[in-house]
Amino acid sequence: MIENALGGDDEGGEAAVRQVAEPLSRLDQIRARPGGRLTLKIVVGVLGAALVVAGLIMVPFPGPGWLVVFAGLAVLATEFPWAHRLLGFAKRTVTAATGWLKRQNWFVRVVAALLTAALAAAIVWLSLKLTMGVDLIEEARRLLG
Repeated sequence: MIENALGGDDEGGEAAVRQVAEPLSRLDQIRARPGGRLTLKIVVGVLGAALVVAGLIMVPFPGPGWLVVFAGLAVLATEFPWAHRLLGFAKRTVTAATGWLKRQNWFVRVVAALLTAALAAAIVWLSLKLTMGVDLIEEARRLLG
């Protein structure tokens, strides 16, 4: 049994040794300072929100949109309980959907992949048409005709 700094070996002494043996994490050190907790919440909130918004903007386009959204939620979850619950819900939902799709036959998987690709293509086409005035279908017709 480990003895604490005062020479005792009771249960409270072990807890005191654990507190001394395990230094505070960097985030706990920041939280312990006056104003540190609020500053940390603001910084984590801004950074996490920026990642979530950037990820949501990237979702319809090829790339890591959902990964960035989940990374933003993970950052927010370090300081906000609601984000921790939302991240847990998202993990359970994605795991359940992936598990369901894995149990389906090849036809259902192919149809799901085609629908996903068609939806992504429609979003990219519409985004380019509305924001830049570029109609990919017209451009393709012009190049082919």
